[in-house]
Amino acid sequence: MEELPGIVITGASGRMGQMLINTVLQSDKARLVGAVERTGHEWVGRDVGEAMGGAAVGVNVTDDALEAFAKAQAVIDFTAPAATIQFAKLAAQARAVHVIGTTGMTDDDIAQLAPCALHAVIVRAGNMSLGVNLLTQLTKRVAAALDEDFDIEVIEAHHRHKVDAPSGTALMLGEAAAEGRGVALSDVADRGRDGITGPRKRGDIGFTAIRGGDIVGEHDVLFAADGERIVLRHLASDRSVFARGALKAALWGQSQKPGEYDMVDVLGL
Repeated sequence: MEELPGIVITGASGRMGQMLINTVLQSDKARLVGAVERTGHEWVGRDVGEAMGGAAVGVNVTDDALEAFAKAQAVIDFTAPAATIQFAKLAAQARAVHVIGTTGMTDDDIAQLAPCALHAVIVRAGNMSLGVNLLTQLTKRVAAALDEDFDIEVIEAHHRHKVDAPSGTALMLGEAAAEGRGVALSDVADRGRDGITGPRKRGDIGFTAIRGGDIVGEHDVLFAADGERIVLRHLASDRSVFARGALKAALWGQSQKPGEYDMVDVLGL
């Protein structure tokens, strides 16, 4: 019987890292072969199951990412931009599928992934859920159908611990709206309002970020004109939707040629 694809999770101790580990452990389509943390972290050297407060699973946390990747067919990475760039280089060396859910990456960060994609599959998305990716496609279509009499505002809410704003998902939705209108988001984005800002500029795509409590993720795309409003909405109540999507991407990538992909490719949208 063919062995199941081996998956490595980076940022193992984080909330998303632990969710990903549990998702892989519960899957009958993949197996956990590695868990990576930064050098000096208290989990390094410990069985990851025990470190998470459960039973041993036979996988020790390591700070040697290359060694872990060499044993894997895929790496799932929800960490930070600088770490993700380094992981991309190592995943390319190991010819492992690299699924990137890291947010807050700049255009320069993303550009550094291109050489890695010559040697390995990279699947990168601001959000891994089916619902959000459907919302992205709907946003593009609605934006294409409506003229600039409709102002577009992307409104997102997340837990108090989130460090980047707007969220990666909000930017993904803004990009979809801009694409629908045939403009570059960088030319029309309005990402900060404070004080006497003057009236809204026609054609701008605005962003509003809310942070508080334990909100998993809420995203609205508002199309507002005189006398009417259209609101497209996605609410996430459980991080497992992102973990399941990431695992789906890792498995899908096994049969793809090296290159850069996103969840629209994975989901066939």
